[in-house]
Amino acid sequence: MNRAVLLIRNQQRCRGIDARYLRRVVLHLLQVEIATENFELGIHLVGEAAMIHANEGYLQHEGCTDVITFDHTIPGKISCLRGDLLVCVPEAVRQSKRFRVTWQKEVVRYIVHGMLHLCGHDDQNVSDRRAMKATENRILGHLDQQFDLNHVSASQRKSHQSH
Repeated sequence: MNRAVLLIRNQQRCRGIDARYLRRVVLHLLQVEIATENFELGIHLVGEAAMIHANEGYLQHEGCTDVITFDHTIPGKISCLRGDLLVCVPEAVRQSKRFRVTWQKEVVRYIVHGMLHLCGHDDQNVSDRRAMKATENRILGHLDQQFDLNHVSASQRKSHQSH
């Protein structure tokens, strides 16, 4: 039995998020790029304090990070992606300046990265990290062709609609 559950929770106030638009992007990511109709996923957009708390509490890593993936896959049911992603929006804002991209694209990059982890990709060594980054870049390029990723921002969406 296929199960398609996607929860997007905006738990931060750093930037406005158009959750409906982001949902469309993520559903396309799952159904077209990852090619699955069977998922139970939660995407939690969090602020810096929540990410630091999770990073230190769950992973014993100090400070903030961009995305944390919690894989809840049931052994024997690998065909169903199950998990939660914590995505730090303030970190996306910081990193977007460093990499000269929009923060909205950086948020989507973190979601793609987390989904790849749920699909079994690893970035613990250099060769795996390179392969994962290439896949991430390819998928992000496809999403960028299908969607205006800047519309992940609630303010972008509103200003676009008023024209």
